[in-house]
Amino acid sequence: MTTPRTMTVDCDGIAIAAEVRGSGSPVLLLHGYPETKAMWNEVADALAVEHTVVAADLRGYGDSAKPRGAHYAKREMANDQVVLMRELGFPRFAVIGHDRGGRVAHRMALNHADAVSALAVLDIVPTLHMFENVDRDMATAYFHWFFLARDDGMPEALIGADRETWLRSRFTGRRHHGDGLPAAYDEYLRCFDLDTVFASGADYRAAATVDLEHDRADRDAGRTVEAPVLALWGRHSYVGRSFDVLETWAPYAPEVVGAGIEADHYLPEEAPAATAAALRTFLATIAVAA
Repeated sequence: MTTPRTMTVDCDGIAIAAEVRGSGSPVLLLHGYPETKAMWNEVADALAVEHTVVAADLRGYGDSAKPRGAHYAKREMANDQVVLMRELGFPRFAVIGHDRGGRVAHRMALNHADAVSALAVLDIVPTLHMFENVDRDMATAYFHWFFLARDDGMPEALIGADRETWLRSRFTGRRHHGDGLPAAYDEYLRCFDLDTVFASGADYRAAATVDLEHDRADRDAGRTVEAPVLALWGRHSYVGRSFDVLETWAPYAPEVVGAGIEADHYLPEEAPAATAAALRTFLATIAVAA
C-alpha cells in the first residue's frame, strides 16, 4: 500500500482530515457509513498511478470534526470538501462517493458544477427516489435510515450503549464474500466514538428532512447534474437487486453510464480491483473527452 500524506485542513471552521496519494489530475474520494477514508485504501492506491487522489473523512466521521448541533445537510458537507480541494490547490476535480459519500458527491455536483468535472456514485440511487419509493423491502433492508433519523435521542442511547455490536452489524451478514469484517474494521471502530454516533444521526436526519427539500427544489427547477456520471453498483446489493440503476439515475444525471460489480454493498472493499478498473476507465474517458 502506498504511504499517503496525511493532513487536517480548516474548511470554513470545520476541520477535515484527508490523505493524499499520487500525482496527476485530482480525484476526491468520499466514504460511506459507518466507515472512514480508510475504506478506499486499495482503490486509492490503484487510482494514484495516474491521479492525485484525495481521500477525505466527511464532517462527523473519521478524524474530521464532529460538532454536535452543527448542520449535516449534504449541502454543508459538500461545501466542506470543495473548500478542502480548493485549499489543496484543486479548484476543479472528479469526485467519487460511496453510500453517504455518494449522496454528498451528488449534492456537490449540483451546487458546485464549476468545481466538479466528473461524478461517480457507488451503490446508491438518488435519496429523493429512495424516500418516494419506500416499500417493505426497502424499509427492511434500509431500516437504519428510519431508525437513525429519529430525533428523540433513542438511536444515540441504544448505539452508544454498545457501539461495537452496532458497527459489526453493518457488515456481517450482508457481504457477498461471507461474514468477514473489512480489512479497515479496526480503524472504523477506533473512529466510531460517541461524537460519530451523534453526528451520523444528524446526517441521517438531514437526509430525511432538509436534504429532501433541496432535492425537490432542484427537481421543480429542472436542475440536473451537468458533469458526466458513472454509477456502479453491487450485483448482490439491495440497490443492484431492486433498481434499474441507470434508468433511475437518468432523470437526475442525463450523462450517466455504469455497470454492476460482482459484490454486495461495499464495492471498494469487496471488489477493489474491479471497482478501481471501472473507475480508471471512466476517468480516462473523461480526460480524453476534455
